[in-house]
Amino acid sequence: MGERAFRVRNIGFISTRIAGTDGVSLEITKWAQVLERNGFRCFYLAGECDREKERCLLVNEAHFLHPEIEKITAQCFGQRTRPREISRRIHDLRVYFKEEIYEFVKRFEIDLIIAENVLAIPLNIPLGLALVEFIAESGIPTIAHHHDFSWERDRFLINSVEDYLSFAFPPNLPGIRHAVINSIASHQLSYRKGISNTIVPNVYDFATPPPAWSDSCKELREEVGLDEKDVFVLQPTRIVPRKWIERSVEIVNLMMLRKPVLVVSHSAEDEGDVYYRRVSEYAHNLGVKLVSIEHLVGENASSGGEGGKRYTISDVYHCADLVCYPSGYEGFGNAFLEAIYHRKPIVVNRYSIYVVDIEPKGFDVISIEGFVSSDTIRKIYEVLNDEERREEMTRRNYELGKKHFSYEVLERLLLHMVGGLERQSESQEK
Repeated sequence: MGERAFRVRNIGFISTRIAGTDGVSLEITKWAQVLERNGFRCFYLAGECDREKERCLLVNEAHFLHPEIEKITAQCFGQRTRPREISRRIHDLRVYFKEEIYEFVKRFEIDLIIAENVLAIPLNIPLGLALVEFIAESGIPTIAHHHDFSWERDRFLINSVEDYLSFAFPPNLPGIRHAVINSIASHQLSYRKGISNTIVPNVYDFATPPPAWSDSCKELREEVGLDEKDVFVLQPTRIVPRKWIERSVEIVNLMMLRKPVLVVSHSAEDEGDVYYRRVSEYAHNLGVKLVSIEHLVGENASSGGEGGKRYTISDVYHCADLVCYPSGYEGFGNAFLEAIYHRKPIVVNRYSIYVVDIEPKGFDVISIEGFVSSDTIRKIYEVLNDEERREEMTRRNYELGKKHFSYEVLERLLLHMVGGLERQSESQEK
């Protein structure tokens, strides 16, 4: 859409991890693409970062999986008091992180900060405290982009850090504009903290059509043990309990397929392997082969080598005949948008955010109410066996996605927030 007349030029994203295919990292990519096509330059501070090295400041302790941060987190949740030495270490790290943030802003001449979930979910408490203090000291314009709040996760309900949560997760400072990803979070943030906010849904680049079909599909099908006649059922999520992979296993089982295979695109790395073992046993008992292909999927396709062939997420969607998205809870639903972008029929559980923010838009899907029935399977086969019905369904969904969840929607909201912060900063200088 061309450059706008903003004084702000350099924007700094700060998060615990800016790498891979988790929801936060994916949205950072989208925000950066929208900002850069409007003339801004984006830079990154994180504990892990896969962006251009010359635009990144890597601070290892910023990662929520850093051993010292994991130790602090373990001492802060699940109990009502915290050891004195943990408080001391939190504040030592707070001072360290604040100096790193000052260095980041100075090195890249940052005009505006976007805090990505680091002021919402308390996975790195000292980093959140440091960032709030930096904002209060510097007055730098800030957008706090919140994906998950502590009150939305049971693991954070019992804790010994209410003082820190009140201070920084999220903070209520005049120089911060808050963005949330769904209307329930918006209501709760206003109710609990008295903080006004903007709803910025997850988006996809619907203005750019999906990549053309490639020969990779035949090879990927062979990798997972399927041929061209078999039904490729995909669950495009991580292997974590809230994704309710059991429902997808039941779908594959009830479809009575010649080769009952469920392909899962992502790993279980963030939350351990207990659930993975449980769902693997469940699949085995139902006669379904559970295949995780996270080791085969990368940002760019490759032809092989020591690590073997790599496929893009678009390659994986191209192969799928049916996408299953039976999550019990989602902050929004990146995988839902990916499925409709790649024009695939989708089975979706009516999780709360879907019911409130997505379903009213009129998407044509096969929905379930927390369980799979024979009626679910009948609807699946109606779509799979009727090309005209399938084409109409996927075309309609694509057009609705383009209307409600496109980069252009994000662009309007994001530039409005940047402009508002810039005007506020200018008025304070006068």
